[in-house]
Amino acid sequence: MTEVRVEAAAGPDFVLPDRLEASGPPESRGQLRDTVRLLVAEGERVEHARFHELPRYLRAGDVVVVNTSATLAAAVDGTVDGVGPVVVHFSMPLDDGAWVVEVRAPGPVTGPLDDAAAGMRIRLPLSAEATLREPWPRTSIRLWRAEIDGVADVARDLLAVAGRPITYAYVRERWPLPYYQTIFGRDRGSAEMASAARPFTHTMITELAVSGVVVAPVLLHTSVSSAEPGEPPIPERYEIPEWTARLINDRRAAGGRVIAVGTTVTRALETGATERGTVVAGAGWTDLVLSARRPARVVDGLVTGWHAPGASHLMLLESVVGPAVVRRAYEAALEEGYLWHEFGDSALLLRAKGQLARLTPTAVRG
Repeated sequence: MTEVRVEAAAGPDFVLPDRLEASGPPESRGQLRDTVRLLVAEGERVEHARFHELPRYLRAGDVVVVNTSATLAAAVDGTVDGVGPVVVHFSMPLDDGAWVVEVRAPGPVTGPLDDAAAGMRIRLPLSAEATLREPWPRTSIRLWRAEIDGVADVARDLLAVAGRPITYAYVRERWPLPYYQTIFGRDRGSAEMASAARPFTHTMITELAVSGVVVAPVLLHTSVSSAEPGEPPIPERYEIPEWTARLINDRRAAGGRVIAVGTTVTRALETGATERGTVVAGAGWTDLVLSARRPARVVDGLVTGWHAPGASHLMLLESVVGPAVVRRAYEAALEEGYLWHEFGDSALLLRAKGQLARLTPTAVRG
């Protein structure tokens, strides 16, 4: 894996009011999953709808690509001698059996534990213990490679028994793991929910199918998302099945659009994209950062949630539809009171008709 850096500017400049942070799932607000608000932006057009209306904005021949990763109960309480209680966020397993973790103080904190250092031992439930070895990747300021002792299988024997979903200060209550799963989740491995797909229902999938829209899977296991300012996206595991790649290439050749459900799907597909816009099947680690310097080659639009100011995800959105559409969408969402984060509202951002499939840096910033 190569080292990557985020460009200084990350998407539109805005301030997110506290009142627009979704503090719980839509069910807690008396809504169904598919009744959250949906903003649709294409070129200069902005429309407001409900998520269950998504099928009417797509057309026969389109491919909707979803992430089959399921969410882990990745937050575990621990104790450190001389420090006291901590919370360990298990981000991902590594090939050598170690795990990437983030250590935080308990409660509604906003960043990693300042006292975390190589050699720190953290006592965990079920007689397990985590030992921090070195930053991961080596330039990280908050993530650590940790060796976990005392359990044979961390996900099965520790997280499934003693873990809970990772939450941040804006979520005021603890919600059970099913609230953090999507209907597409099949493969356990994400530290946090691939939340763009949360509003989908089986009824909507039926509606898409009968209208000629195909749903295809990829896999990307998400890491912890609480990035520090200027921090690039963390390397993540991905897999593009052979038949998904073939389906996308065939549909694109016939004039269909590729609609990615979330930034995770976009990152996976673009990792497997050639310069000519062909998707190649494969699996491994991706450290791809999409931005003006590396615009999208395959994805024509995406379903997404609303991202915090300065997040690298905003550059990814710009790489697909351009900065003007992203700026227009965010201005409208703020004005109309859309809700942010994993339990908030949604957007469908589409590349404008006639816009080149592969944006150049000049086109993206122009």
